[in-house]
Formats: sequence, structure tokens, C-alpha cells
Amino acid sequence: MRRGLRFARPRRVRTRADDPLAGVANLFDASLAFIVAMAVALFSVLGAQDLFSEDASWTLTRTTREGQLEVVRKDKKQIKVERVSDRELSGEGQRLGVAYQLPDGQVVYVPEGGAP
Repeated sequence: MRRGLRFARPRRVRTRADDPLAGVANLFDASLAFIVAMAVALFSVLGAQDLFSEDASWTLTRTTREGQLEVVRKDKKQIKVERVSDRELSGEGQRLGVAYQLPDGQVVYVPEGGAP
């Protein structure tokens, strides 16, 4: 008779408060919301809306893994990627002016008198 009563006891109802991983899931949700909010804030602060605008024109320089410098230019819908080289080039052309580098690193271009 005792054996039958042992199984007749009401079973304990599990609630969310009893689940030890419920708090971890809440932390994960909160951190994910925080990451999305930070990404949106960074996107708006840096003015990155122009990266995806059809009417925008911008220039971006970046260094590849190999250490080569690339210049990315976007003009309206056209995007061009140019690689900067340290090779010396020669050819025919017309001198347009002189560029000077100031002590603070800034480069100033001075056109010659006959340049348009």
C-alpha cells in the first residue's frame, strides 16, 4: 500500500524561476540588443549612410593584408579600385606644378603660372 501512495503524490510543477539557464538567456538577449544599438550608433556617427547612397561620391584608402595600398573611389553608381605602386614610371607629359610636404605632414600643391 505504501508503494501506491508514493506515486500518487502531486508532481512538482517546474517554473521558469527553477531553470538555471533562464538568466543566461536573458543576458544573451540583452548583450545582443546592446551590440545592435552600438552598431547603429557607430553607423550614424561616422556618416556611413553615404556608403550606400546612390548619389554619394567618396574616396577610401585601405591597406591589404599584403601591405599594398588601395584607393577605392565611388562616383554615383560607379566604383573603382586602384592599387598604389612604388614603381617609378616614365613617359611624356606636361608639368602642372609642384607639391611640397610641410613639417606637419600636410602636402600642398602649387600649380605653375601657365597651368589652367
